[in-house]
Amino acid sequence: MYNKSEIGKIGEDLACEYLKDKGYKIINRNYRQKWGEIDIIAKDPIGITVFIEVKTMRQLPDKIAELKPEDNMTVAKIKKVKRTASLFAGANEELVGEFGWRVDLVAITMFHGKHCEINHYENV
Repeated sequence: MYNKSEIGKIGEDLACEYLKDKGYKIINRNYRQKWGEIDIIAKDPIGITVFIEVKTMRQLPDKIAELKPEDNMTVAKIKKVKRTASLFAGANEELVGEFGWRVDLVAITMFHGKHCEINHYENV
């Protein structure tokens, strides 16, 4: 049985592999400041800097999911991620460049065994 932080770490690892397969370049993971955290900072295939929040939930066998990982991306969390992203972008203008930045959500549902479902929402 995994605890919450282990599930989060597994989810972030899965999200990184998923993003790399889509042509993203991972720049930083678990960027923390006193005002917030960003799970993954990456460049998308066309060069946009993307700040990615990863939400992972485990689906227990024979249980119907009442909540999805997406449901944990609250308005307050979006605000906090955007504030942290804005401050990072301001301090790293050369990294953001001419294409600007956006915030994405990668929602992962882990099922029994090694199967998982990944949903990627751009520009949340």
